[in-house]
Amino acid sequence: MQAPAPAGDWQSAYRERVEVVLQRALPPESREPARLHAAMRYAALGDGKRIRPLLMYASAGAIGVAPDVVDAAAAAVELIHAYSLVHDDLPAMDDDDLRRGRPTTHRAFDEATAILAGDALQVLAFELLADGPMPGVTDAARIEMIRLLAHASGTQGMAGGQAIDLAATGRRLTPQQIESMHALKTGALIRAAVLMVCAARPGLPERDREALDRYGRAIGLCFQIVDDLLDVLGDTAVTGKVAGTDALRGKPTYPAVAGVAAARSRAAQLAEEGIAALSGFGPGADRLREFAGDLVRRGR
Repeated sequence: MQAPAPAGDWQSAYRERVEVVLQRALPPESREPARLHAAMRYAALGDGKRIRPLLMYASAGAIGVAPDVVDAAAAAVELIHAYSLVHDDLPAMDDDDLRRGRPTTHRAFDEATAILAGDALQVLAFELLADGPMPGVTDAARIEMIRLLAHASGTQGMAGGQAIDLAATGRRLTPQQIESMHALKTGALIRAAVLMVCAARPGLPERDREALDRYGRAIGLCFQIVDDLLDVLGDTAVTGKVAGTDALRGKPTYPAVAGVAAARSRAAQLAEEGIAALSGFGPGADRLREFAGDLVRRGR
């Protein structure tokens, strides 16, 4: 049976849901060190797309996992994402001034506070996985979630992908090399988000886990290619980030090496591959199918 979920605009409902979880998990600004806590809340709360939590709730619906089982894990993944953005925006990395339509964390506070905020967001994510509320989830499943998130965040995932991205600045990569980089920098965390939900479902058939893994891989790469396109074609007022910065920095992106038309085509192909991976699922996976289509059409 599919787990109960909000009716109507499910994406807005789940964004609001994970926002409440994050609000409760983050230390209050009134607690010392107050400036650090304020920076953490600034970085993690507000007008985020919440792509990874949405994907987790949709995955939960597909395999019959209740939303309250996913809440802590969804917040944990979003905290890892928030920490990565804080650090990526720093002058030593991408040196960005704008994120989500407002000053980046190091501009709103200072560089040292931003580094500490990112560090603290990262460890808070693992604290949530260790002892956050997850009704019915075994200790072994929690450990598997921690392993999945740690692996996706490290040198074989997000951090490794960022290192490759920095080293490739000013160089011309092939589309295949771009995809390999994106699979680490962005795709690994998105894939892990799906697999963490699978870990919370006792007795999930291996074929279903493998199908959701294929979906997560395809959607993770699709997301980053669309992100590259938005840097070329997007409106800063809509995306909340300054458009055209990748080209100015000489960053290797899919549109830069393959062209806009090819990038659009590849993103659409990946969305179709993700949907095809769900062929063995019934209506419970419709939100995942909708999610894939929305990624290709997104404007921010």
